[in-house]
Amino acid sequence: MRNGFQKCVIALIVGWLTLFVFIPDLMIFVTSFLTRDEARFVSTTPTLSNYGRLLDPLYAGVLLHSLNMALIATLGCLLLGYPFAWCLTKLPPRRRPLMLFLLIVPFWTNSLIRIYGLKIFLSTRGWLNDGLLSLGLIDKPFRIIYTPEAVILGLIYILLPFMVLPLYSSLEKLDRPLLEAARDLGAGKLQTFFRVILPLTMPGIIAGCLLVFIPAMGLFYVADLMGGARNLLIGNIIKSQFLNIRDWPLGAATSVVMTLIMGLLLLIYWRVARLLNNRVDLG
Repeated sequence: MRNGFQKCVIALIVGWLTLFVFIPDLMIFVTSFLTRDEARFVSTTPTLSNYGRLLDPLYAGVLLHSLNMALIATLGCLLLGYPFAWCLTKLPPRRRPLMLFLLIVPFWTNSLIRIYGLKIFLSTRGWLNDGLLSLGLIDKPFRIIYTPEAVILGLIYILLPFMVLPLYSSLEKLDRPLLEAARDLGAGKLQTFFRVILPLTMPGIIAGCLLVFIPAMGLFYVADLMGGARNLLIGNIIKSQFLNIRDWPLGAATSVVMTLIMGLLLLIYWRVARLLNNRVDLG
């Protein structure tokens, strides 16, 4: 009975992944090698031109711009998330669950609604400008919305918890006697951080950076609401090709390239994590 139940669960999972993951991905991959058709969206004529069109300066520029903003957002989340995760580990054990709960609470609200709230807060007539004007810190409202900085702020606002959680997990597992031994051997706070804490928490840093960087390139609604037409992410190109321009082969090719980039990043993470684990075992 138990083996039969396990087989049913495994079959259900495999069937679900096959139907809703493998087959759609296979359709996208095949479509990327087909030709656009005005009447039927896709023609069965095979071609490689869709991938060649991605080298066009327009699409290549959007890809580089998307990578640049995703990198800046990832760095911003790391600079904000690392001290926050460190402070969480310094709290009394009774208070940590409450702080983690407050960190996770935003996930209960749709991210699109939160972006709308951030847009209202940062708009020319929003709470931020009204507060600064009432304090006399500025003479007239300044514009943040529809700038690259606004897109980066939106990405950080949405993705910061994805950075904090793996960092907190790594920092919480730190071997405290190692820190005491570093201090006993005369290491200062900076030396202890860069030579002991940072290497030991590197798996959490890499995991957090991947969890932020990968979705940051595809959150097209953040770029639409916060950045306007001049600050696009690669996700905006994919959305436009499928929904607006109806060039499904080019949108599929862009999706395949983005998937390959994500796979390469995951491979790098696996290799780096394996290298770090080998160093720890040898140590």
